Amino acid sequence: MSSAPKSPVVTRIAPSPTGSMHIGNARSALFNWLYAKHTGGTFLLRIEDTDRERSTEASVQVIFDSLSWLGLQWDGEPVFQFARAAVHKAAVQRLIEAGHAYACYMTVDEAEILKEKSRAEGHALRSPWRDRTPGPMEQGKPHVIRFRTPDEGETVVEDLVRDTVRFPNKDIEDFVLLRTDGTVIYNLGVTVDDHDMGVTHVIRGEEHLSNAGRQTLLYRALGWPVPTFAHLPLILGKDGGKLSKRHGAQSVGEFRDMGYLPEAVRNYLAKLGWGHGDDELFTDDQAIAWFDVRDVVKAGARLDFDKLNHVNNWHIRRADDARLAGLVLPILQGRGLDLPADATAKLQVVIPLVKEGAKTLIELADLSIYALKSRPLSLDDKTLGHLNDETRARLARLLEHLRAANDWTPAGLQESLKLFAESEGVGLGKIGPALRGVLSGGAPAPDLGSALASLGREESFGRIQDALSQVR
Repeated sequence: MSSAPKSPVVTRIAPSPTGSMHIGNARSALFNWLYAKHTGGTFLLRIEDTDRERSTEASVQVIFDSLSWLGLQWDGEPVFQFARAAVHKAAVQRLIEAGHAYACYMTVDEAEILKEKSRAEGHALRSPWRDRTPGPMEQGKPHVIRFRTPDEGETVVEDLVRDTVRFPNKDIEDFVLLRTDGTVIYNLGVTVDDHDMGVTHVIRGEEHLSNAGRQTLLYRALGWPVPTFAHLPLILGKDGGKLSKRHGAQSVGEFRDMGYLPEAVRNYLAKLGWGHGDDELFTDDQAIAWFDVRDVVKAGARLDFDKLNHVNNWHIRRADDARLAGLVLPILQGRGLDLPADATAKLQVVIPLVKEGAKTLIELADLSIYALKSRPLSLDDKTLGHLNDETRARLARLLEHLRAANDWTPAGLQESLKLFAESEGVGLGKIGPALRGVLSGGAPAPDLGSALASLGREESFGRIQDALSQVR
């Protein structure tokens, strides 16, 4: 692992508020956050809201909510790109005055024709206006401002992930900086904003790699230091194809709604393109201590929900039970269930007994619901089928046996059930299915000892008695 940078690290995440926050943006945010934390640097947020037709306040809030839920708190106030339009235009004017940019009066159709011709000749577009001075005929006519790309040589980008990337200048067109309507193009806005925000490391998805060449040209033309680039591998589906809806969840909100813990999502996303030996499960503190963007791999990373479920289960088992109860309660409330007033307290009792088997909070809610049911429980057909005369008589004797139990713990109750079965001359299989159905009402439940312990003496006795009375 390389030593930490000499100057303070400043990273940023710069999403566009045009919809939900994609998991790829979330992974980029995480890597920027981790690298800033690892180096004792700063993690900034910029909202790239220059697309006024698609940018909405609701989408801005989605970005804030997604980053907050993920636990990726940015430093300082967020920067809004659209509000900096005057600063961007001033930078364009500087480029014009220095001879690095010019006004181009080609129409869209003319530009497309010239692009095709230029490609056929083996180079990118070079506008005829780069060497032409506009005359009186051009006054007031629509035009764009283009960057004057060097004809010779190459633009070299030293990338922490991709190593040395070379862009022959002949393959970089005289790209637009300012549109006809006066709005700036992405590459110009990003370059100016990153410079003004003091960004030292631009860590983003590999789809932006081609932009690194153009932005490097702009930095040099403006006389500014070029930041360090690191372009992250794509996130792919489990089948190796480009991530799409057919692969499942796409946005941060979907992962939250599916019952994943934010710390588990951070753990799992950190593994998509980066790793620390064979470590699969780790805490935030460990990730921060280990993470270096130089260790990110080039190959695409596959999103595997089976592995995510494994990671989430590990974090659920480590999580505070009171916190889990607070997360499970609204899930159950959202199902329109008639929950008892002490539902939170009951959840805190049952969750430690069932969370080992839960891969998501949804599953944890499913495994906990038996303890919140109100008496008398409705018995499902399967349970009713077990309650023949012999089994009912045996449950009645078990009820008296349990009333005498002194150790009301999962282990103590499991032992008590075993002793009762021995006294009856049968195996637990003759008792278990009926007792489980009576205690849970057909809902998923833990082992019988844990189910009895979580319900408590009176509730357990009451449910057994209700079932015996109901069947009669």
